[in-house]
Amino acid sequence: MSNGLNGPFTPCSYIFGYSRNTAWQMPPNGGRIKTMANARDTRMVMIVDSEPAQQRFLSALVARGGWRSVVAGDTDTALAKLGTQEGMALDAVLVDQGAPGMDIAEFVAELRRWRPALPLIVITMRNGVEIAVASMRAGASDFVQKPIAPDRLLGALDRIVAPSGPQAELRPLTEKLRAPLAFEEIIGSSPNFRSALAIAAKAARARVPVMINGKPGTGKEVFARAIHSASPRARGQLVMVDCSAVSPGLIGSGLFGHERGAFPGAFDRQIGRLVQADGGSIIIDHVECIPLETQAKLVEFLNSGEVQMIGGTIRQSVDVRIVATTTSPLDKLIEAGHFREDLYYALSTAQFTLPSLSERRGDVGPLARHLLARIGGLPGMGPIGVTDDALRLLAAYAWPGNVRQLQDVLFRAATSSKTDVLTSADFKAIEAALGGGTPGGEGDVAINGEAIGVTLYLPDGNLRPLEEIEADVIRLAIGHYRGRMSEVARRLGIGRSTLYRKLSDLGIDTAA
Repeated sequence: MSNGLNGPFTPCSYIFGYSRNTAWQMPPNGGRIKTMANARDTRMVMIVDSEPAQQRFLSALVARGGWRSVVAGDTDTALAKLGTQEGMALDAVLVDQGAPGMDIAEFVAELRRWRPALPLIVITMRNGVEIAVASMRAGASDFVQKPIAPDRLLGALDRIVAPSGPQAELRPLTEKLRAPLAFEEIIGSSPNFRSALAIAAKAARARVPVMINGKPGTGKEVFARAIHSASPRARGQLVMVDCSAVSPGLIGSGLFGHERGAFPGAFDRQIGRLVQADGGSIIIDHVECIPLETQAKLVEFLNSGEVQMIGGTIRQSVDVRIVATTTSPLDKLIEAGHFREDLYYALSTAQFTLPSLSERRGDVGPLARHLLARIGGLPGMGPIGVTDDALRLLAAYAWPGNVRQLQDVLFRAATSSKTDVLTSADFKAIEAALGGGTPGGEGDVAINGEAIGVTLYLPDGNLRPLEEIEADVIRLAIGHYRGRMSEVARRLGIGRSTLYRKLSDLGIDTAA
């Protein structure tokens, strides 16, 4: 085996040698040799990959983010290099799941044995959820999937080298744990959430464009996919475009396509995403990132239903439903001249805003149970329970990253826990963020589905009107029993006809 220097690899070739069968001595300063490298401004990452082309690609990619890279062709060499002067100056490790040598989970565990604080990212295949789970259980900091999005990888590197400690548990995962949800699987009983769900369900059955507003992590993509699945277009293609992850100059090309030679770098003809989604739906995520020139073309498409490639002359009729999402208040962007008012109205035939998780604290408990059930169904996982004390702790946290952050925290806890039941001890970062205090009782936030989402008191301390409380209870029941009205009536102890009369009197939409 080569050490990548001059001559064959031997453990004694390095300042601190590595062998699976021999001890590896850490320096007394906690794992980093004090050298001139420590005074450097450039961060250093080790790339573990056997493919020269991939090595060059990753090295060039991380260089864009101000990283210097060292390369190891296999896992054994990577572990051996940890003991070199260069290896001791590492800030992160990036390893491909296909790197030769030991199993990827074994490599992660071995690296954690010698360098417990060194951040590590695993590169998995597109459907490599099982690898991701095994790696996270072994101690990986994060994972990214192929094909690698440059901004996503650089963002992951930046996050994992942030100050360490319990707060690391609260950092977002780079990749989403995607799983399509139908409307009846979307959890939430608070009135503002049920109202948004009712609008989304109605919009799904129509053919009009939909605009979804909400802070990052509130579930905009989940709702967008559910709208497509519940629509008459469900059998058609669902295409997604994330405008925040594409250079502004390429968004138009991505949406409408381009002819060969249309602009510098257009070496081949490319079909646009709108044409690809013909007969189905397209999710335009972060619509606020579309440049004004492309906004004008999108308005033209919405008015005519025809797509013209950039650099082309032929117009093609396309039947596609647009579901747009945004995290920014578009009215302010319109005032500033950064977003077209006509495009806003064209996309907002149906629109709703998803509340942040802090606005529906009562949903945290049921959401946590639901998310854990889904996490437990991932390859390599199993059934996962959670104690009431842990749920109270989760419900007391503000969740600035919303449902996405909750899911990531639960995933990290599930993969690192030694048992199949999560307790408050599995959420030390949240406990620390709350000042070390754990809610001792039910408190202000209930944790059971039957007891959440109903506010009894007004801000001035007085009770709310009875009809408002009754309306919230009925909405909660409709959400809890997935819209099964006979079951809702039975559980509320009233007849079905009485239930529908109350729905009419209280102004409650049956889709809610």
